[in-house]
Amino acid sequence: MSEFTWKWVCGAVKLCLSAALLPTLLSVFLFTPVYAVAAENSKVGWIGLPREPIHINAWPKDAKVAVCFLLYVEEWGFGQGPVLKPYMATRNPDLVDEGFRQYGIHEGIPRIGRLFKEHNAPLSIALNALFLKSYPDVWKEFRNLAPYAPIVGHGMNNSDQLLPLGRGLAAQREYIRNTLDIIESGTGIRPTGWTSPRVYPNLDTFVATAAEKMTFSLDAMDSDTLSRVQTPNGSLLLIPYPTVTVDMTQSLVRHAQAQDIAQLWIDYVDELVRESVASPNRSATVVVVGIHPFISGTPDGAAGLRRVLTHILKDNRIWLTDVHQVMDWQAKHAQEGK
Repeated sequence: MSEFTWKWVCGAVKLCLSAALLPTLLSVFLFTPVYAVAAENSKVGWIGLPREPIHINAWPKDAKVAVCFLLYVEEWGFGQGPVLKPYMATRNPDLVDEGFRQYGIHEGIPRIGRLFKEHNAPLSIALNALFLKSYPDVWKEFRNLAPYAPIVGHGMNNSDQLLPLGRGLAAQREYIRNTLDIIESGTGIRPTGWTSPRVYPNLDTFVATAAEKMTFSLDAMDSDTLSRVQTPNGSLLLIPYPTVTVDMTQSLVRHAQAQDIAQLWIDYVDELVRESVASPNRSATVVVVGIHPFISGTPDGAAGLRRVLTHILKDNRIWLTDVHQVMDWQAKHAQEGK
């Protein structure tokens, strides 16, 4: 056993014993040989797993930048979730902020569906499993507008049924499996990709998603290009999902207006295009843009989003696509480890 492997095993055992995480401890001993070999031949980054870059020369039609819009279709529960007016959050009930969230569900989700259908633009969906039971009519209306949009698993809900962090690998696997079961039962589709509710994963999440046959994750937010992590249960493609491109971050944290968010998205993508022209041998880039119906589904939010779609669709150096098409393209054209 190499020095690296020994240190990794000792550290993992110490962590598991301190937290009394028996399932994780068993996983360490069962999979250490495979994992250690991968680790010795790959770069172990801040995620804590062996990770390799994936080089893509170009996307379809020689585009150098791929853009995926990801709509978050989420269930929060009454009195829970993001607030527009924090000084009202102590009210009980806080009907103002509840209205803010409900507007996004009942008006924002269909409006975004209509907008993308009008532009014949691809869209991806991050779906809370419990949304299907809570808002079946909204889901039906939206799905009729975007019948082929790929669905990414997004946990049970976004408030009180999050990933069971700290309870071991087996608990996370069960949570993810139950999420996928409910989505498959309600939609007829079993997701092959994952984005954690509230973007709150840990190391076990990457291992658990791979174990449950997920092929890609949006939980890595640190890159402009594709990469792949190796877990004891197989590999997982990481599609970049930067924090700065999320509309909720810009609106509720930075207090940006709709036109500011639209301009940020345009500037972000245009700069990636400029960089690709200046350095044509660099790997083609990809960015997932997160949109929430209570931000981008308002009339002003949709107007800004319309400008962004129009701008992107006019530039043949940009490939407007969805997460499944990215997966399909890289499967045929990826060059590992470059």
